[in-house]
Amino acid sequence: MVVRHTELKKMEQQYEDTGNQLVLLYGREGCDKEAFIRMFCKGKKYFYYRARKASQQEQCMQLGREIEKQYHLSLTKYNYTEFFNRIRSGNASKLVVVIDEFQYIAKRDEEFFKAVLKLKAKKLYPGPVMIILASSSVSWAEQELSGRFEDGMKKIDQTIKLDDLKFIDMVRSYPEYSVSDCVKAYGILGGVSSYMGQWNSKKDIRTNVCRHVLSPDGYLFMEAERFIGSELRELAIYNTILAAIAAGHRKLNDLFNVTGFSRAKISVYMKNLAAFEVVEKVSSFETGGWENAQKGIYQIRSNFVNFWFRFVYPHLSDLYMMAPDQFYSAYIAPELDDYMNRYFIQVCTEYLELLNMVDKLPIRIRKAGTWVGKTGNIDIIAQDSARNNLIGLCNWSKPQLTYEMCEKLFDTMKKAKLKSDYYYLFSAKTFDQKLLEKAEEDKRLVLVDMTQL
Repeated sequence: MVVRHTELKKMEQQYEDTGNQLVLLYGREGCDKEAFIRMFCKGKKYFYYRARKASQQEQCMQLGREIEKQYHLSLTKYNYTEFFNRIRSGNASKLVVVIDEFQYIAKRDEEFFKAVLKLKAKKLYPGPVMIILASSSVSWAEQELSGRFEDGMKKIDQTIKLDDLKFIDMVRSYPEYSVSDCVKAYGILGGVSSYMGQWNSKKDIRTNVCRHVLSPDGYLFMEAERFIGSELRELAIYNTILAAIAAGHRKLNDLFNVTGFSRAKISVYMKNLAAFEVVEKVSSFETGGWENAQKGIYQIRSNFVNFWFRFVYPHLSDLYMMAPDQFYSAYIAPELDDYMNRYFIQVCTEYLELLNMVDKLPIRIRKAGTWVGKTGNIDIIAQDSARNNLIGLCNWSKPQLTYEMCEKLFDTMKKAKLKSDYYYLFSAKTFDQKLLEKAEEDKRLVLVDMTQL
């Protein structure tokens, strides 16, 4: 597990504060939330309860039994007020109370939130307490919780989201891999901690994909569809929409023509997928050339879901009839480099963000994005508070980044009505001689190869 130092520091600061604290902790399934909680609770007095998918009565019974077991007592009442009245740290130290997957309680029992607020207000257990409400449902935490908790949201002292890990975390986790291999692993897995934990960096990309993704007993075999179905119903509809997006149908009208679903229906399901952080709408960086930008473009946000629907789902019959290595050669190897272009742009953007943090860029970046044009794209646009721009061009799949590619970028910038004094040119391989010579003459051009990332 990658240690999340920033999030742990926030948790420790809350724990050290005087009085009682209420923390909302959440992240998508696979973020290793449980390992994070174990690390935080180490050396502290704590009570941990993992909520079940159960009826209101069964949930109360299960939590009550665990309180009886941990504190060696007998309960006469089985309700949350009584539960939180009987917990103890055993000394003057602060007690950490963790209710994990708390949404399974909150969806069925209104008393739960009332008892939590009483506990925080010292109306139940009188000692210092830090309450952690944890969930692996991002859509619940971000979309539904406020409607259930209402005014109680104001009582939350800290909200911590365990986001997907960054590319730099993958580099640190896979010391045996080259930067190029790390980019490929990142493009396939994303920053999902549990996926990364199964990957063997002592084996090459092909071997890992064959073992974990394409083998029926692999950890990631059918994982994309299982993950989507873990919170969203009507998997057949979601699979149809995701398969269409992965095949290049990225506008609402294209999805309407391909899937046969109504536009209204597609919009509802896309909203659900976006809340689940599976898809996202691609918004071009705001420039003066709005008339030349593409609008209403969607893409699959989750790296592994995108990989599955791009390479595996369309050939599912062959997946069951071919050997994994044979399947990889036929359907993945020929197009993997083209697929990785998008993720190389993400990696280069993260590189610029790191340089920005240590003031190693010519401008102080305030916001960054991309621009999707009707006849060409701008990979990276970074802007400071005075609207000075830094432009990034990223080449992953071509043998060289050439000066002609730069000229095409300059032409696209005209259509975007964009100017810049700073250009960072990233190439996974090499640069052509003309561009090397231009960079020597023009210090606005900064060339970055794979060894520098």
